[in-house]
Amino acid sequence: MKYIAVFLLSFAANLLFGQIPTPANFLGYELGERFTRHSQVISYFEEVAKQSGNVTMVNYGETNEYRPLVVTYVTSLENATQLEAIQAANLARTGLNKGDSQAFNNLAIVWLSYNVHGNEAVSTEAAMQVLYELTSGETPQVDEWLKNTVVIIDPCINPDGRDRYVNWYNQKANTILNPHPESWEHDEPWPGGRVNHYLFDLNRDWAWATQLETRQRLKLYNQWLPHIHADYHEQGVNSPYYFAPAAEPYHAVITDWQRELQNMIGKNNARYFDEAGWLYFTRERFDLLYPSYGDTYPMFNGAIGMTYEQGGSGRAGLGVLTEEGDTLTLKDRISHHVTTSLSTIEIASQNSERVVQEFSDFYQQSQRGELGTYQSFVVKTNNNPEKVMALRSLLDTHLIQYEESTTSRNLSGFSYRQNGDVSFQVEEGDLVISASQPKSVLLQTLFEPEAELTDSITYDITAWAIPYAYDLDAYALTTSINATQEFAKTSFTPQTTEESAYAYVSKWNGVQDARFLSQLIQHGIKVRYATRDFSVEGQAFDAGTLIITRANNQALGAQFDQKVVALANSLQQKVTPIQTGYVESGFDVGSGEIRYIEPPKVLLAAGEDVSPYGLGEIWYFFEQELQYPVSVISAQKLEDINLSDYNTLILPSGQYQSVLEEVNLRNWIKNGGKVIALENALSYFEKQGEYQLSEFGNDQEQERIKRQKEDYQEQHQLASYDERERRSMSNYISGSIFKLRLDNTHPLGMGYPEHYFTLKRGSERYGYLEEGWNVATLANQESLISGFAGAEVQKQLSNSLIFGVEELGDGSIVYMADNPLFRAFWQNGKLLFSNALFLVGQ
Repeated sequence: MKYIAVFLLSFAANLLFGQIPTPANFLGYELGERFTRHSQVISYFEEVAKQSGNVTMVNYGETNEYRPLVVTYVTSLENATQLEAIQAANLARTGLNKGDSQAFNNLAIVWLSYNVHGNEAVSTEAAMQVLYELTSGETPQVDEWLKNTVVIIDPCINPDGRDRYVNWYNQKANTILNPHPESWEHDEPWPGGRVNHYLFDLNRDWAWATQLETRQRLKLYNQWLPHIHADYHEQGVNSPYYFAPAAEPYHAVITDWQRELQNMIGKNNARYFDEAGWLYFTRERFDLLYPSYGDTYPMFNGAIGMTYEQGGSGRAGLGVLTEEGDTLTLKDRISHHVTTSLSTIEIASQNSERVVQEFSDFYQQSQRGELGTYQSFVVKTNNNPEKVMALRSLLDTHLIQYEESTTSRNLSGFSYRQNGDVSFQVEEGDLVISASQPKSVLLQTLFEPEAELTDSITYDITAWAIPYAYDLDAYALTTSINATQEFAKTSFTPQTTEESAYAYVSKWNGVQDARFLSQLIQHGIKVRYATRDFSVEGQAFDAGTLIITRANNQALGAQFDQKVVALANSLQQKVTPIQTGYVESGFDVGSGEIRYIEPPKVLLAAGEDVSPYGLGEIWYFFEQELQYPVSVISAQKLEDINLSDYNTLILPSGQYQSVLEEVNLRNWIKNGGKVIALENALSYFEKQGEYQLSEFGNDQEQERIKRQKEDYQEQHQLASYDERERRSMSNYISGSIFKLRLDNTHPLGMGYPEHYFTLKRGSERYGYLEEGWNVATLANQESLISGFAGAEVQKQLSNSLIFGVEELGDGSIVYMADNPLFRAFWQNGKLLFSNALFLVGQ
């Protein structure tokens, strides 16, 4: 009866649906002859979904530039009518939902993600051909695959970046193919199509979910939790095709089965590539450590995650000459991605029962707490509520479960702040995250104090633990905590105006406070801040506290109280009314030490010599988090700008030696301007010779480091050639966490304790400022908290400046050797940047 039902369903579908058009018939050109705009791609997917009963198309969101984000589900006709039941059964297997976890236990779910990097544009072209191959009915074996496989196709994760590249290329491409790499269609302009609207790399955002595209995709991804996820990319023009198995280091939590299936799929890919005579490589370059990739995030959620890398990227265009003299065409690149896409589906189908069983076993072990080192994590109730709220939001995004403690008792565990095992007291109200839950592996990966490296050679950061990124008083335990209950939802009670108030006072210890200040300024409300701790009317307030006085805002008249309180309520920000300016300790409200915050008028440098990532992180912070206006301008045009119209210039990481030559920057600073320079931008001030910043604080320090380098070179003069890469690692940092000493009495450090956890991603060092303010400094090798940093570079970084302020006339320069806004996930750095923007130099 089952086969009769399937036949009737197929017969009815043939009557209801039409012929599947080839991409060429629909578009009017063969794939590979030109690049396809995103809107045309969507139209093709819509047409196939309209003509095929095997295909369901779902719109799951929209980009910052208003382009649709879609997926299609492709499976057999019988499965296509049961998608909701298939989805429910799979979630039941994970323990995230109740239901029949044994249903559809031979049905593998394969998710194919294309074009996360917009200028790796072959991926979306390939996605159209893959869709056609799966739906045309021309290949009997494909129809067999779909009987026990659901294929989810996301044709373009990054539509904004893709169209930026495609539109540029279609403007510049020669009518007659010109493969010479010198031709302008092979020279993509800044910032390139790789990144999204805010210039973020979406393949580094899976775990942090800072970007709009990621948040919308994760919502759908976690409703399915596929068994296999393949992520399609491009790499340099001269590189052969890469497919899994991946390179070391593998993260320690990756299972034997995940390794095994990567090998199985890799061997199947190799079979097809061998037959075609195509070059490829495996087990090199692309590792499985950092948790925010499109291969590792699925791995830590029980799937087999894989990266596919085709040679080409933005330089390749429709065709380009390689260094070996061959012409690599877009058609070639499409064929390679289509082949690995179908090969991946084939292996999933052939092993569907085991794929599902291993996935189920992964989640059963997770719920029993058998995977990973730790059994629970505790986040103390005495933490900044804003940080705890941000943490809970991130956990909710990933469906990581948490509760609150209902008892108080003494325990022992690893203290993140003290970087070691300690005894501590868990108290009622503490946030408790058990590792015995469905998302145990992802939880442990995001919270582990130190990632276990099987190899130190990796191409991204090696440390990321959430308690450091948020600077939380938190503990990792190898024991379970059972006395818990559902975490109570906090509620905000709107505040009322107090018309007799002398002033309103508001705390300053998080980015929410900076957002409140931003809104006050934009509504024309004048604000001061306290340079020292103070107490008034029996209440104590810390340095940095915002003070909004009636006297400074007389122009608002009777609307003063209403405006201040309304803005506070809209942001759920507590403001405390005080009836007097006469304080019990500290400086009176009318003192000159209660400084007026002059509204920043901000220029943000952009352009050819500026890091797109560094610019994007700052731009995103202004628009999406601070919600404060910023003027983004090409650095090359700074000489044409009347700088006196602005009081703040932000220099993201970049090279400014040439563009600032014609700008009288020093005089502008002396007259009250403020520069905030980040990462490589500091090199401009170091090399000028007229600023205090230098590589070494004094001659003795310079001589010490010189001797260290000479000793190292002498020791390794006879090292073997095959150890050259590993030897270089002694002077390398890709991303490690250091604990800095912080002067929290300086405006740059206000709102912090006497330490700051920084994510250091480079080996550049700067000596202490002789006459400036060394606000955050790296003391010695003991400062390394988490991640890999070469032994030699650790020595060289001892006694170095990380964050400091140089005063020059009426102005100042804020030096930020590390990036406090890195990838928008380093939550604890956002206040530091806000201090630089609003408090320093006032």
